[in-house]
Amino acid sequence: MSQEFLSTRTVYLDQAATSRPKAAGVGEAMRFYIDEVCANVNRSTYAAATDAAMRVLDVREQLCALFGFGDPTHVIFTPGQTVSLNMVIKGLLRPGDHALVSPLEHNGVMRPLTQLLEHGVSFDRIPLAGDDTLDLDAARRMIRPNTRLVVLTHASNVSGTILPILEISTLCREKGVFFAVDAAQTAGHVPIDLTATPVDALCVPAHKGLRGPSGIGALLLSPALAKALDPLITGGTGSDSHTEVQPDYMPDRFESGTPNLPGLYGLHAALRELEQEGLPTRHAQEKTLLLQLLSGLEAFPDIRILGTRDLARKVGLVSVDFTARRDNADVADRLATEFGIFTRCGLHCAPNAHKTYGTFPQGTVRFSFNNTNSAKEIDDTLRAIHTILK
Repeated sequence: MSQEFLSTRTVYLDQAATSRPKAAGVGEAMRFYIDEVCANVNRSTYAAATDAAMRVLDVREQLCALFGFGDPTHVIFTPGQTVSLNMVIKGLLRPGDHALVSPLEHNGVMRPLTQLLEHGVSFDRIPLAGDDTLDLDAARRMIRPNTRLVVLTHASNVSGTILPILEISTLCREKGVFFAVDAAQTAGHVPIDLTATPVDALCVPAHKGLRGPSGIGALLLSPALAKALDPLITGGTGSDSHTEVQPDYMPDRFESGTPNLPGLYGLHAALRELEQEGLPTRHAQEKTLLLQLLSGLEAFPDIRILGTRDLARKVGLVSVDFTARRDNADVADRLATEFGIFTRCGLHCAPNAHKTYGTFPQGTVRFSFNNTNSAKEIDDTLRAIHTILK
């Protein structure tokens, strides 16, 4: 079954869920760790353990270089984006605290916040204004004396709209509020420079734009937030083994247990390919595909495209509501079964985003791509949509 599936020609337009294919060398690097290294880090000094430790350090430094971040010890490895977000939200907020979010957040942000409502934490959603951007005046008015955290998706996984993190960063610095950014849809797709846009937490998954493996993520923490956060998980770190108290220094404070070392080896390979290709090159290629898809969709009357059309504020993700002409689920199913074009239909784990855009409960069909996709695949997709809608 799997061999037959792999040999079938498909067009993969679900890159916002996870990247496919992975970067060159990812599988080989993971296999090398499992077959040849297979040793833990921070516990021993023999050759295999040293190789693993150096590889982990290399990944910290690669991420610092990619995101303009100064301190590798404040790059924390996590099991993925959801854990990173929980570490920030639940590690910081206490009864009586208030948080602000956008109306476009993923459930990775909203479910932890909603859970904390039962513990005396409150939150509000900053409204959108103008051409699908945040109302910055409203954001300023909504900050309270007890506002401790602003959490913002860098780009919506529903519309692809990029939100103004620089302006929010400036506001948070002015007001003394911590600022966390969910970079699930931007890391590896668009430039992020934490020197120019300082944030207190940048949450990054490996398996999306970075084109690495799943089950590994990174959390880049400012020194101030690192001191303010309570570790969500504590335990063995291989350091300070003489005491049962969690180490207070970085990164050990937040890295208890054995990390996903096969995943880190795979991420190392993915970041190496990104360094070789160059993020500006990937970004330009994706913008070309985005323009091609948006321009082609204009030929279809009575469909709705979510979010801004400003290419400078959009990642390679387009959500379409076909319900004026066809059921969205039927469109997505026919694209997959008749044309081998894989998309994602539904609410995309972001129900309030769909409520904001007026596409709840029917959702949309989401087309998402990266630089491994081609102009021919976009053309094939547009032709398939024409066939389905006629």
